[in-house]
Amino acid sequence: MGFDFKLKISNASQLVVISKGKPFLIGKEMSNIEIIENGTMIIDENGIIFDIGTFKEMEEKYKDKSFEKVLDCTGKSVLPGFVDGHTHPVFSGDRVHEFAMKLAGATYLDVHKAGGGIQFTISHTKNSTEDELYQLLIPRLNRMLKSGTTLIEAKSGYGLETETEMKMLKVLDRASKQFQGVEIVSTYLGGHAIPKGMNASEATDDIINKQLPELKRLKDAGEISPSNIDVFLEKGFFEYEDTKRILQAGKDIGLECNFHGDELSYMKSGELAGELGCRAISHLEKVSEDGMKAMAATPTFAVLLPTTAYILRLECPPARRMIELGVPVALGSDFNPNAHCLSMPFVMNLACVLMKMNMNESLVAATLNAAASINKSSTHGSLEVGKFADFVILSADKWEHIIYEMVDPPISHVFKKGNLVFSNN
Repeated sequence: MGFDFKLKISNASQLVVISKGKPFLIGKEMSNIEIIENGTMIIDENGIIFDIGTFKEMEEKYKDKSFEKVLDCTGKSVLPGFVDGHTHPVFSGDRVHEFAMKLAGATYLDVHKAGGGIQFTISHTKNSTEDELYQLLIPRLNRMLKSGTTLIEAKSGYGLETETEMKMLKVLDRASKQFQGVEIVSTYLGGHAIPKGMNASEATDDIINKQLPELKRLKDAGEISPSNIDVFLEKGFFEYEDTKRILQAGKDIGLECNFHGDELSYMKSGELAGELGCRAISHLEKVSEDGMKAMAATPTFAVLLPTTAYILRLECPPARRMIELGVPVALGSDFNPNAHCLSMPFVMNLACVLMKMNMNESLVAATLNAAASINKSSTHGSLEVGKFADFVILSADKWEHIIYEMVDPPISHVFKKGNLVFSNN
């Protein structure tokens, strides 16, 4: 016997919709999320949300319909799957020793000059095979999944030359096809640092004339699937003009610009984003007032990474001012060997405590807005009819427990496209 529908999520104390019909939220909208009390959600055979409403109206409307599975969520909350707007999950090499250096007062640039940081990871990643990198990636994705993350932006960037950068993108493409729990939007980051033996101008030329043509060839052949191009815009790395050249070259082959900016120094990142029409900028600890206004006008998403400010003891980005100015704010974990965080609930907690965002704003930034920052909010980031049924069930009658219980949030189930991909029971 066939069933009319795949799944019914029944009588949740709170169904956290986020918003209806909006690709992202800005300003005061971020504080006004939509919640259905005692809600029910219907999911079709394709893993798409078919209908959503109160328990009472859904019981009457679907009383003659059959369901392959019914999950009673009485006393529980249901939220959209979390979206991590900035990760570096493909790498090899352990940098736990650097944590002691940082605790003793070493800065990011101090560690870099001592032969650590990005260069340490690059040497190990270059020497790892594609299969070795894939086998390291999968447990990381599983740990993200257990924390409720169902969609990530994921970067290359630990090669700085064609072969290793393409190898990393192949690993991400393979995971996107074979790993069912966490969906991946990949980003090419050949401009993460200056390779040894090159200056910034030479590295820029190598990216534009060697790496990007090979990227396009492999993408056209279906071997890799990057959507975005990223550059680390910073003093002593890629500065304004080199960054602009690289981003423009990426745009010319169909990539969206989603770059690191204004982290350690003010580099006119917001202004550059306005000039090029960039999708997103990450970090922004040193962004200017004019830069924020340019981002609001474009609009360019601010992907804020409180984990990085926390681990490096940096001044936090001005999240409150961004929200006041109408910049669309998203969140990311910045998972990498420097900031080893795989948990978006912890990121949301840090956003509230360190950046003074309220809980509603943090949730929007970790769902709908993070999805929009990687051009996925038409299908992800909120519980709306027609979107994928990616959601998290909490063993709590108030959704705020996902942030409040910061280290071990009460996640009972995670679903991806209507399929159970993690259970705590």
